[in-house]
Amino acid sequence: MFDKICSFENLHSAYLKARKCKRYKKEILEFGFNAEENLLKLKERLETQTYKHGGYREFVVNDAKKRTIRAAPFADRVVHHALCNVIEPIFDQTFIFDSYACRKEKGTHKAAKRVKTFLRSLAFAERERERERERERVKIRPAKLIMRRLDLRVAMPVYIILTI
Repeated sequence: MFDKICSFENLHSAYLKARKCKRYKKEILEFGFNAEENLLKLKERLETQTYKHGGYREFVVNDAKKRTIRAAPFADRVVHHALCNVIEPIFDQTFIFDSYACRKEKGTHKAAKRVKTFLRSLAFAERERERERERERVKIRPAKLIMRRLDLRVAMPVYIILTI
């Protein structure tokens, strides 16, 4: 498995994934200028087990609220992707179907759709149970009420069992 993680093909694929949507940032342009050489150095450090994770860069983002972000150096992100390329398929097989976070072909939108489906089926089942309870309540009624509906009069209340 370690050989797969360290392979040049895997590291190149990881490089492409790591730079996705960030291609024109200075750090990524510098790495990409000598991408083949940098990937070969990274491969060698991994294989000789001399690779050391770099320090995180910290910055603040003000979107909806103020957040502090810590980002790994680009070369480390390449290693993260290389590792995920190999172990993700192995772990993904062990997850239950309804696990949606950080998985391919899943995500929050599909999770929300699935929850909607469950809620609809629950609502349908509840309506069916309510209809069944109503049928049970209606099965036995005094004959007077039934005859009144039929516009007939009965002297004493007799129970009639209705079949539905």
